[in-house]
Amino acid sequence: MHLKNLSLLNYKNIAEANFEFDSKINCFVGKNGVGKTNVLDAVYHLAYGKSYFNPLAVQNIKHGEEFFVIDGIFEKNDRNEQVVCSLKKGQKKVLKRNGKPYERFSEHVGFIPLVIISPSDNDLIVEGSETRRKFIDSVISQMDVVYLQQLINYQKVVSQRNALLKYFAFNHTFERDTLYIYNNQLDALAKAIYEKRVAFINDFVPIFNHHHKSITGNADDVNLIYNSQLSQKSLAELLDENLQRDRVLQYTSVGIHKDDLLFEIEGYPIKKFGSQGQQKSFLIALKLAQFEFIKKQCGVLPILLFDDIFDKLDETRVQKIVQMINDKAFGQIFISDTHADRTETIVQSTHQSYKIFNL
Repeated sequence: MHLKNLSLLNYKNIAEANFEFDSKINCFVGKNGVGKTNVLDAVYHLAYGKSYFNPLAVQNIKHGEEFFVIDGIFEKNDRNEQVVCSLKKGQKKVLKRNGKPYERFSEHVGFIPLVIISPSDNDLIVEGSETRRKFIDSVISQMDVVYLQQLINYQKVVSQRNALLKYFAFNHTFERDTLYIYNNQLDALAKAIYEKRVAFINDFVPIFNHHHKSITGNADDVNLIYNSQLSQKSLAELLDENLQRDRVLQYTSVGIHKDDLLFEIEGYPIKKFGSQGQQKSFLIALKLAQFEFIKKQCGVLPILLFDDIFDKLDETRVQKIVQMINDKAFGQIFISDTHADRTETIVQSTHQSYKIFNL
């Protein structure tokens, strides 16, 4: 699979642009602020139906304009697939494949397997548990449409249960039977989601450890630990135990929407005890493991986006990544960098075909 052509109109700071890509390596070079990352984000947008960097869709429209359009032609299984994502102010975002609009964006997730490695991945370490849950869910969802629908249904029921708790508090009333309807729905959904997350982590951690050792030369002992309230009790039991607390708080305080993925180095949280270099290596290993996991699951080499990652990597780590590219572990790659000479030196050493776009 690879992206052959990309056309942008009024996307972020790009008024209009057209690109014809190499099937292997494509590099965007230029000073900060010229739009290198925005081009990568447009590619991500076509895969996921949303921006990686800005969740507020309307803010991806160029200032002073009323709409944006991203149009890409992918080659998949020896046939061309056109994916178009567009948004007009005041209207819903539209995602089309070969001219046919999706009724639900979730139907598109996984059609274009893609992984991005970016400095903003540091949010996985410094932000709260929601960011790490989204990472787990995004990887599983690319392979499992049933899982994605279970997540959507779970969040919908949580919202309904929260609304009911607020209604009870506002009207000074309580109907246990009505609440238990939602509890039973959540219990069934949570069990299925929890089991798939556990299975994912069991498969994912060895892949992650392998990549971390390759990048660092086995310098540190690292681990990923899935932390869930459901490891001890069913959600039905947890909801019963926390009923009075939920009534006071007026929201659902327990469940798989509180799960976390703990990042550890030498048995301690990497957020507090990992150096900047150790954190960087940890995140790159995490994303390369995501790449390999998706590749194994779907049998297709995902598109890989490297956003400005060479800036904070030492020469040894860069060489490790170059070696992986040389070993044909990757499919199509997109790279953004501020140093044109450095980029050309790196891609030439891979002995793969490439194109460099000066922005």
